[in-house]
Amino acid sequence: MDFALTPDIVLPEDGCRGMLIGRVWLPNNNKTPAGPSVVVVTKHGVYDISSAHPTSADLMNTKQPVMAAANADGAVRIGGLEEILLNSGPDKKDPTKPHFLAPIDLQSIKACGVTFLDSLLERLIEEVAKGDAASAEAIRETIGKEIGGDLNGVRPGSKEAEKLKQSLKERDLWSQYLEVGIGPDAEVFTKAQPMSAVGLGAEIGILENSTWNNPEPEAVLIVNARGEIVGATLGNDVNLRDMEGRSALLLNRAKDNNGSCAIGPFIRLFDQTFTLGDLKEVEVSLAVEGDDQFSLEGSSNISLISRDLEDLVHQTINENHQYPDGLALMTGTMFAPTDDRNEPGNGFTHHLGDAVIIFCPPLGALINRVNYCDKIAPWEFGATALFRNLTARKLI
Repeated sequence: MDFALTPDIVLPEDGCRGMLIGRVWLPNNNKTPAGPSVVVVTKHGVYDISSAHPTSADLMNTKQPVMAAANADGAVRIGGLEEILLNSGPDKKDPTKPHFLAPIDLQSIKACGVTFLDSLLERLIEEVAKGDAASAEAIRETIGKEIGGDLNGVRPGSKEAEKLKQSLKERDLWSQYLEVGIGPDAEVFTKAQPMSAVGLGAEIGILENSTWNNPEPEAVLIVNARGEIVGATLGNDVNLRDMEGRSALLLNRAKDNNGSCAIGPFIRLFDQTFTLGDLKEVEVSLAVEGDDQFSLEGSSNISLISRDLEDLVHQTINENHQYPDGLALMTGTMFAPTDDRNEPGNGFTHHLGDAVIIFCPPLGALINRVNYCDKIAPWEFGATALFRNLTARKLI
């Protein structure tokens, strides 16, 4: 499906009031080769600050990222937001003009699992169904009746959670997903490699042999090397449910493929206009629009998360595990679409060309289009290429 990227669709509801950080691919000119630049998005235009902060990770690791971005030496206006957005869609990019990338670069990309009740139940359904979408609806009803009510309001790692665990074991209803859902230790896994995330307007990938897959809308925390949460953005943890349902050990096949991680549109740094406390109360919505006239909408509130955001960060970066370039932490799937699409009872799965829109009022809209992993642009620009490029552009 074709879609246009415009400021009124992509920007947060309060526009450029907050500090919005992005990355843009700049075309070559007579003086420097093409390459990625860190930018600040303002109502007056998009400004390249890479001469002061050559990478997103470098900016996030400063003592005060908001001040560092606002006062960056050598900031250069590279164009208006509208014109760069128009060149950032999946079709017909003009190589002589800038386009947006994912707003992160060297940060590790981690993801949390089963941090919301709805997604926990869906993981249980996948496990019981063994990846068979046709059996999911009946299993969904059974699991909902058996344990859905038991899980409401249970705090992971609490005494109540331990009592529930023993009860579910006695009823032969315990699962590996329940262990990370209500146990003391959160599921945190590596979603994708640094530099591999796609951004606003890019195509996202599914495997051609997958028949049951879905988008996973998530809030993404931007964490620096000191473990400080400095901002937030949106993410799509694209998932192949049939693969993960066959075995949790197929997580790499289900989640780590070309184009299977989208992050954007921009990082909103925390300041007086938007805080971590504000993030904990926001709603995230999902819309899917297909060429077959199929449409789907849903939403959920981050306040429904089962674990504190700070706890998820502390379980990821601590005295036992460091991230010198920081990390982007996807905080868990807020809900999984289950509306029937192909056959009654088979639930939702993507079709090629689906437009996926993930929106949050203070963070804006992350918009992507679905294609097969081997049909979208291959990932070729990694950390080595980045440092060679920054050196050639005399930015490091």
